[in-house]
Amino acid sequence: MTLEIRQLTVDYPRPRLPPVRAVVDVDLDVPAGQVVGLVGESGCGKSTLARAAIGLVPRTSGTVLFHGMDVTALGNGARPQRLRRIQMVFQDPYASLNPRRKVGRQIADGLRAQVGDDRERQRRVASLLEQVGLNGSIADRYPFEFSGGQRQRIAIARALATDPEIIIADEAVSALDASTQAQVANLLVRLARQRDAGLLFISHDLGIVHHISDTVAVMYLGRIVEQGLTESVWARPAHPYTKALIAAVPRHDGSRTLPVPLEGEVPDPSRPPDGCRFHPRCPERIEQCFTESPQLESIGAAHDTACWVATTRVALTPRTVDVDDDEEER
Repeated sequence: MTLEIRQLTVDYPRPRLPPVRAVVDVDLDVPAGQVVGLVGESGCGKSTLARAAIGLVPRTSGTVLFHGMDVTALGNGARPQRLRRIQMVFQDPYASLNPRRKVGRQIADGLRAQVGDDRERQRRVASLLEQVGLNGSIADRYPFEFSGGQRQRIAIARALATDPEIIIADEAVSALDASTQAQVANLLVRLARQRDAGLLFISHDLGIVHHISDTVAVMYLGRIVEQGLTESVWARPAHPYTKALIAAVPRHDGSRTLPVPLEGEVPDPSRPPDGCRFHPRCPERIEQCFTESPQLESIGAAHDTACWVATTRVALTPRTVDVDDDEEER
């Protein structure tokens, strides 16, 4: 594993009020050469998880291991150097790019530690721009001169400058139009696979995640409620929240089906409900859901869920045993 997040918890303190617990005891792996999708409604803690993993927000507890080293234990001086191989692509490229600096200079910042010669840096900048589908000659232009999709490609080129082993794309396509979303998402996947880099693709759009990811984790109110191979989760969703997300994805004919609508609103994360955090909205809840918090349990090969109903259903499913003909005759 290249990036391993273990029991990560992040609280946002508030004066004279209970802290907002944005992330709770999350385990997540991003292996080299794999695309990991992280999905959930807005406000569920996806972006906080990503930012805590690279030290942009402080963690309350837990560890982040990069090549087996606990990067959360590094000092402020050592952490940036160690985390150069982990790069993030943010949702709004215009906000993440400096509007006063030419895009080529911003991309070149990531090359200074590796390339000392100015001409070689310029050549590398042009090459990076071409890798993301842009002409190398645009390096002398400013961010405001580009469309949203082009700016996001420039942000990706800047992230690639340090030759990252992990790329975290935090809602990197959500601000783009539908056709550009697909182009940029496919570009991220192609570049990550070419470089054998791990890609953590964060989105509230399960349709895109299904299209590009190898594995998927579903997050609700700070916790992972289901995770596994993408095709397994898509074909056999176990958690009622995952079922609702998948049912709401538009089909090719433009329809979408939500068999049982979810009740109510997402609870206040500073005052989460007892038991399962999803139970106030769950159409399948049972008595145990009100009092006991479920943990992730295996319900199949490379497929886990945190749901009392789903794990009970699996436990009660009779196992199929092959019996040969002689045994049947007896």
